Amino acid sequence: MQYLRDQFRAPWDSDVRLDGKTVLITGANSGIGKETAADLATRGARVIMACRDMEKAQVALTEVRDRSLNDDVVCMKLDMADTKSIREFAQAVNEGESKLNILINNAGVMCPYSKTADGFEMHIGVNHMGHFLLTYLLLDLLKRSSPARVVIVSSMAHAWTSIKFDDINSEHAYDKFRAYSQSKLANLLFSRSLAKRLEGTGVTTYAVHPGVVNTELWRHMNRPQRFVITMIRPFIKTPAQGARTTIYCAVEPTLDKDSGGFYMECAPADCSAEGRDEEVAEKMWELSCRMLNITWD
Repeated sequence: MQYLRDQFRAPWDSDVRLDGKTVLITGANSGIGKETAADLATRGARVIMACRDMEKAQVALTEVRDRSLNDDVVCMKLDMADTKSIREFAQAVNEGESKLNILINNAGVMCPYSKTADGFEMHIGVNHMGHFLLTYLLLDLLKRSSPARVVIVSSMAHAWTSIKFDDINSEHAYDKFRAYSQSKLANLLFSRSLAKRLEGTGVTTYAVHPGVVNTELWRHMNRPQRFVITMIRPFIKTPAQGARTTIYCAVEPTLDKDSGGFYMECAPADCSAEGRDEEVAEKMWELSCRMLNITWD
């Protein structure tokens, strides 16, 4: 409960402008993603809202344009649960955009057991594998646009489990919260490994915990779980509050030389021992490459 109180301490704010910059945000039609899109568009950026549900995306697009007074905001279809969709989307971005200065890997799920189009367990498939592949496919564009940043929305939930290398798809034992936590740990490890590989390129990476936020992520909870959420609602952030650390890592000038860290409440934060384990990070990197059938040194 103390953490829930602490997450509302004085917020960071900044008037940094992003005129001439291009930003891509996954899962931007609602929640943290939409708030991030509105903020960065207000700063003058060209914003690409990558969304699965195009009907909801069009509504969100209108809202973001109206709030930001910026018409250089577009939405593009992207299904993070389908590598074919990810590859088609990345090809369209690479062919249609001259630059990509900020990639925000925000889309996420917390759901009952299901599988992606490629047979991955949904949490590890969408929250980690999909963004791993997307970043891989857009990396050359990011490098050409440097200085550039990759912001990955992880969670403090990463500390609640470890990577189950012998059951990465949760086929032998399944718990929704453990599967979600494993995917958030994979996000954190991805950011650390990516930072090492991008040294000297001008592209930096950041993993963030947004806080306990009232978003659509909770929509699959059962009645007892929803009751708990209702009880702690006074301590739950709004999506706008939850977006602050993502925005901080996307624009804060003092982070130019930092890369691979974990951030919470617009400040560096501690992560779990496994989240700092370089051997585990490399093992997860190699496994991700094998599962996605890509070569990424």
